[in-house]
Amino acid sequence: MSVRVGIDVGGTFTDLVALDDIGRLTRYKVASTPRAPDEGFLAALRASLADIAPRDIALVAHASTIATNALLGQVHLDVPRVAFITTEGFRDVLEIGRQNRSAIYDLFVERPRPLARREDRLVVRERRAHDGSVLVALDAASVAAAVDAVRERGIRAVAVGLLHADVDGAHERAIRDAFSVLPDVDVSLSSEIDPQYREYERFSTTVVNAALGPIVRTYLDRLARGVRAQGVRAPLFMMRSDGGMAALENASRRPASLIESGPASGVIAAAYVGRALGIGNILSFDMGGTTAKAGAIFAGVPEVSASFEAAGATHSGRSVRGSGYPVRFPFIDLAEVSAGGGTLAWLDAAGVLRVGPLSAGADPGPACYGHGARPTVTDADVVLGRSNPRALLGGSFPIDAARARSAIGAVAAPLGGDVERTAAGIVSLVDAEMAKVLRIVSLERGHDPRDFTLLAFGGAGPLHACSVAADIGVARIIVPPHPGVFSAYGLLAADVRSVAVRSVVGPADAAAWSRVAAVLDGLTSQTDAELASQAVPRNARSFTRQIDLRYAGQSTELPVVRTASLESAVAAFHARHEQRYGFAARDEPVEIVTARVIALGATAKPPLNAVTVSAQREPAAEALIEQRDVFDGEAFRAMPVYARAALRSGDVFDGPGVVEQYDATSYVGRGWHAAVDALQNLVLDATP
Repeated sequence: MSVRVGIDVGGTFTDLVALDDIGRLTRYKVASTPRAPDEGFLAALRASLADIAPRDIALVAHASTIATNALLGQVHLDVPRVAFITTEGFRDVLEIGRQNRSAIYDLFVERPRPLARREDRLVVRERRAHDGSVLVALDAASVAAAVDAVRERGIRAVAVGLLHADVDGAHERAIRDAFSVLPDVDVSLSSEIDPQYREYERFSTTVVNAALGPIVRTYLDRLARGVRAQGVRAPLFMMRSDGGMAALENASRRPASLIESGPASGVIAAAYVGRALGIGNILSFDMGGTTAKAGAIFAGVPEVSASFEAAGATHSGRSVRGSGYPVRFPFIDLAEVSAGGGTLAWLDAAGVLRVGPLSAGADPGPACYGHGARPTVTDADVVLGRSNPRALLGGSFPIDAARARSAIGAVAAPLGGDVERTAAGIVSLVDAEMAKVLRIVSLERGHDPRDFTLLAFGGAGPLHACSVAADIGVARIIVPPHPGVFSAYGLLAADVRSVAVRSVVGPADAAAWSRVAAVLDGLTSQTDAELASQAVPRNARSFTRQIDLRYAGQSTELPVVRTASLESAVAAFHARHEQRYGFAARDEPVEIVTARVIALGATAKPPLNAVTVSAQREPAAEALIEQRDVFDGEAFRAMPVYARAALRSGDVFDGPGVVEQYDATSYVGRGWHAAVDALQNLVLDATP
């Protein structure tokens, strides 16, 4: 027997799914260990090994937030001292940055502190022109002085970013060769990490990569040793920010590509399930213990952005420009808000009820878990009867409903003492916040949410899906068979992915078109070799060639697939620009900015075995667990509570009602019709 394992470390729980070669899936949930996430990872693996022989595991895939946590300053994850080596005269580019201000009207706003201190920003004498030609040869003495400075200061992480190295990185490679006398020093080159024009973004990406290198590599080494110590010899893969997988060794070479690793796998799983159902447009809605995340899948493909700001601030789910460290690596376009099951409810100075942004996390967790005392969204769901007031995880995780009620009562007292109404207010507030992030990835990206299906997952996503869907006008919701471990499941649906880019700035004319073709050929060979190094069979490799285009003088560009002719590529750019920004300047000259190859190594996907549904019927008697009083938005009413495991394809019922299972609870609101489809998905349709 062969088993593939996916492990997703969340803020509250660490989830593991194990899928064998005949399609049987088993789930495991253990408490996360936020200060040492590898401990939660290994605890989940140990739990699975009670049922699985180590020799039977063929693959271990992992999604992690270790890189994000390090940049956010998590305890025990100290970012190392970084040296930045650049062209003479350009040492302050990192600090000057762009003119973006994170708070426009704040006279005292401060930019994030550079990861490389000014005294550690070293310069070398050299200069290239914009076309890569050498104006000043690399001065060996200045390079030697930089090496000596790094040695004397005991620095172990070095980033190298030279002017116009995106066109020719020979000088950067020569500097790396000079550091061979310091074998303990890790060197990141901008010409390898981010070979694209715009010095500030290229330099920033390279410095972030260098800063994360020691942390990520130490974490991955601990994981690998822990996995091997348990007798598992299977290859280890990491989820990257762009939704692709990379072997551990490949991932450790580019740690900046892992910053948004954690949230990506859920969107990949949503796209996979959507394609199986023939649904092209999907809004993924992931509500876990700490945050809620939304992503858009358009025509079967997750929306991907070319860059982001790591460790930046957010406002109502939107990234605040100028508040973080620019990282130019593709990532699944997500909007995120602090709205999870553990999000805390509180009263502000004016006595107004608020929810978030702080979370109870895994420790102490919601009050109903038996340790915390402050009220959370999960406590509100327990008080309202939507979440089981006795136990979760199939009865193995006890719930203290009285403690939840007491915690809600503490904020209810100044509001008049109505615990139930206060709990309903908490749920309404958090639902409104989550509806905002769904609008961000749909309306604000030029898509009408009414054209989409909402796919709800995470431990709390199906519990709140009906409310947020109704708020944004979505009429259909899909709840997959295992929503609480869906992100871990997505790790087994992801392909191995490699991306290579190169600057090719110039007018979109015939000469540039030919030059781009040659560049793309080279990038294809590069990514093909990277897939081969990760044991991807040749017949499983595919390549997509893209170019980034913009109007002449424009400061941003949009990617389009490189077509057979320049004219069709430019036409596709105009159409994309109109869809994104509402207009297209078809008479304006167009420039080519970047050439890119996206290489995919297809992997074996989790089987989705459909059954024949001959007729719709009411759930069997054994599917009904109980009748429970649940608050439906107006009053407490007796509602049926069904066991998800006992529901069969073809079962239908009208809301309101509750569906419970090991890893999640679904609430079917009034005005929604529920049906179990041929793939065991719970499909909720708004009734007219």
